[in-house]
Amino acid sequence: MHTKATASPYLLDRHKTRLGFERAAHTYDANAVLQREIGHRLTERLDLLKMQPETVLDLGCGTGAISEHLLKRYKKARVIGLDLALNMVRKTRERGGWFRKPHGICADVARLPLRAQSVDMIVSNLMLQWCNDLPAVFGELVNVLKPDGVLLFATFGPDTLKELRASWGKVDGFTHASRFADMHDVGDALLQAGFRDPVMDQETITLTYTEVRGLLRDLKGIGANNATQGRNQGLTGKARLQAFLQAYECFRWENGLYPATYEVVYGHAWAPRLLPSPLPEKFIPIRKL
Repeated sequence: MHTKATASPYLLDRHKTRLGFERAAHTYDANAVLQREIGHRLTERLDLLKMQPETVLDLGCGTGAISEHLLKRYKKARVIGLDLALNMVRKTRERGGWFRKPHGICADVARLPLRAQSVDMIVSNLMLQWCNDLPAVFGELVNVLKPDGVLLFATFGPDTLKELRASWGKVDGFTHASRFADMHDVGDALLQAGFRDPVMDQETITLTYTEVRGLLRDLKGIGANNATQGRNQGLTGKARLQAFLQAYECFRWENGLYPATYEVVYGHAWAPRLLPSPLPEKFIPIRKL
């Protein structure tokens, strides 16, 4: 007897993901406090990389905060902002000065429209958690990086939004948040794709809210909607929402604030080195016996 394999309910709907960020392009900056802070911590790590890249890719550029930082840091570099949402790319193209702005590309990271070995550095702030197949995505990235090029990124780990996930788990059987990859699995995916010398670390950041609805508004404001395949395809009724809010009460701190946990995973890894070309056979010295 053969049974039909079913897709994971945590697989992300690409169209739903893109639509969420398209709609949030004009509200993103007002709500992206956490994203800006993590982006700042990520770009500080560029101080450790002693290189002056010619071409830098801001992968999942959003409204372009990282792209603008890269323009200022690498004054001679070509900076490219790439995002799945066209409205985000348009926002990125508005960054920079009169004579120098980021280039913009609207594309899916799983199918990068870039030449092989054309990029020196890739910086990605909180985009990789929106990818269903990390090894495949890392394979795309290692392909467009020049030999000895570097990937620097921040993404979310499994404890992210654990309070929200647990509270909805008491209400229904749908998926209400993405399943985030463990730091060690991300490292393994880098090696599987051909990256070398990956370095990984993580930290926990906890945001607090005076009401749980504030967290929901922030998530909606940045476009981080529930794009999982196992989500409730209908509307969330008032009774179900109220049950969720009530379930979240068990996480309320003594001071009355509600926590929202984010596990942030940082990493960087290098593209393969350029190996010296072998000498033509006729030039290989032959030892006489």
